[in-house]
Amino acid sequence: EYAYPFRISRYVLRDKTGGAGVYTGGNGVTREIEFLQDAHVTIVSDRRESQPFGLAGGEAGQSGRNVLIRKGKEKKLPGKTELVVKKGDRLRIETPGGGGYGKSRK
Repeated sequence: EYAYPFRISRYVLRDKTGGAGVYTGGNGVTREIEFLQDAHVTIVSDRRESQPFGLAGGEAGQSGRNVLIRKGKEKKLPGKTELVVKKGDRLRIETPGGGGYGKSRK
């Protein structure tokens, strides 16, 4: 925390975010970062507006999200951005699920 003034307060799988198929796409993860002092942050991420596509008839995975939480209020952030965070702010990064492969045999 001295060298990197932030704390990972949450790191979990995003259940059922992978697309359906013969082979289901992988789940995304959620990371929530709490800042212990003011900082400059750069986010470079994809699949926030569109979903990861499936292949060979597989379904798309769920898209990801970037959210700034300041004083209890959430603000959606774009996939690529720079911002200044304040001490106590939290940044939630939800990565997308993977697309499924093959037509599901439901």
